[in-house]
Amino acid sequence: MRTAGMQRALLLAMSVGLIPVALSYGALPEVSLPLLFGIEASHVPTRHIFRAIMGLYLALILFWLVGALRANLRRPALWSLFVFTLGLALGRALSLVLDGWPGLLLFGYMLAEFALAAMAIWLLAKAQGHPDAP
Repeated sequence: MRTAGMQRALLLAMSVGLIPVALSYGALPEVSLPLLFGIEASHVPTRHIFRAIMGLYLALILFWLVGALRANLRRPALWSLFVFTLGLALGRALSLVLDGWPGLLLFGYMLAEFALAAMAIWLLAKAQGHPDAP
């Protein structure tokens, strides 16, 4: 597969894969957060924060979809994917050191985020100097 095709595939996979995560944070936080993370979401400020997180995720998903479809936005979309996933992974790693074991789901998120950040930076580096790169 050509570099541009791999870039599009990663952006599309991230877009589709994060929609359920985004919705789990903000669509019905009073239902999903206790089930997934043991977080009580009965107070308005808690729901407000998680709905804002959902909005951020959905905005980035939209940008990644546009980047997958438009070659001139593909590199910026990949950079935003790299910054997003690495930032989340580093924050989770810090929490692991300072706070201890977060549970299997959140640890799995951290591993996936490190892997996705690595794929994004690898695809950006691979595209340097290639004629099929956007």
